[in-house]
Amino acid sequence: MWPDRLQLPLRFDPDRMQHDLAQVQGGEWIRHFVTQNYDGDWSVIPLRGPAGATHPVQMIYPDPTASAFADAPALTATPYLRETLGAFACPLQCVRLMRLTPGSCIKAHMDHDLTAESGVARIHAPITTNPGVDFRLNGERIDMAPGEAWYLRLADTHSVENRGTTDRVHLVIDVEVNDWLAGLLDAAAAA
Repeated sequence: MWPDRLQLPLRFDPDRMQHDLAQVQGGEWIRHFVTQNYDGDWSVIPLRGPAGATHPVQMIYPDPTASAFADAPALTATPYLRETLGAFACPLQCVRLMRLTPGSCIKAHMDHDLTAESGVARIHAPITTNPGVDFRLNGERIDMAPGEAWYLRLADTHSVENRGTTDRVHLVIDVEVNDWLAGLLDAAAAA
């Protein structure tokens, strides 16, 4: 079993990530559909989701029964984010940009079955953040900087508050755990 948080030995260019974010930022952000889990504005732009999904909720929902996934139109406008995703030598499931605006919070909750041990891992790659973002996992704060990549065991209790003055946007990547990712997690745990 891996720890509940691991900074992965991957590094991405925050300036290029932010440039790609600007290409889609004016597009339509979809309000997160689990409204009881947050106050304020927590919204999503899908980059990859269940194949054939056309309804906005279906496009951002990480459906555990889905077996086929396809790129969403917004991914074509983000060449560096496509390159970033190419660094993952494991099957990609849902990929989305997730924004938490200033003054908004994601209440403490658990995303069941989101553990590497169960076969699906969620990776967070911050694009924009600020010192007022308080991300907590199992009650402990995790500071994540733009360009980093983190595995977080989100079947555990977690919450986020954006007490800053700028948006917090993460590239959130759900991946299938294969030998490559298991090795990456092992290397991060050993570091």
